[in-house]
Amino acid sequence: MILATIIANCIVLALEQHLPDDDKTPMSERLDDTEPYFIGIFCFEAGIKIIALGFAFHKGSYLRNGWNVMDFVVVLTGILATVGTEFDLRTLRAVRVLRPLKLVSGIPSLQVVLKSIMKAMIPLLQIGLLLFFAILIFAIIGLEFYMGKFHTTCFEEGTDDIQGESPAPCGTEEPARTCPNGTKCQPYWEGPNNGITQFDNILFAVLTVFQCITMEGWTDLLYNVSDASSGRGGSPGPANS
Repeated sequence: MILATIIANCIVLALEQHLPDDDKTPMSERLDDTEPYFIGIFCFEAGIKIIALGFAFHKGSYLRNGWNVMDFVVVLTGILATVGTEFDLRTLRAVRVLRPLKLVSGIPSLQVVLKSIMKAMIPLLQIGLLLFFAILIFAIIGLEFYMGKFHTTCFEEGTDDIQGESPAPCGTEEPARTCPNGTKCQPYWEGPNNGITQFDNILFAVLTVFQCITMEGWTDLLYNVSDASSGRGGSPGPANS
């Protein structure tokens, strides 16, 4: 019965649909009316366990088990959230996301799987540390080759106006990207992505390398590096013509 209640509560949580200005659809309002029933059933479950096992003061009692502690927190915050309209504690409703984990506490085989995953986290952290050192090595290489090279771009001659709406790094001579007639490659530009994409210090270098390994916008960084140094396959635009 408890497992069926947990599954039903998960379905209710998934069906909630809110509108702007804290308005709710009629179905969401009806689903809110089921909250006291779920809390009542969970309180009944916790009460039966406390009567059978004791609360906390001897071995094997209710709060000596980590899963029961999680259940107790879910029940307690659910009670507080139910009366939250009077005491302004409705933010505790966010703790309802823990209710699907009650399935784990009710199915021993799922507990074994979750404990195995938790035990595997330490070796995974070691792999993450190895990955970080690899990122750090490439960041240091970026510092050696591209420090300060992302802060020059094409300015209109005689003014401080940057040429074009999408500026890119440049160089004074090939193979870097050279500026067209009427413009001059000079420093004091903040750089791509408002100065975030750069290799001026190790922190931004690590962030830039991390962007590359996520494959998110790595081609833009490729074009920036090409424009700042090699000039092969630079970013398209009038300045490259």
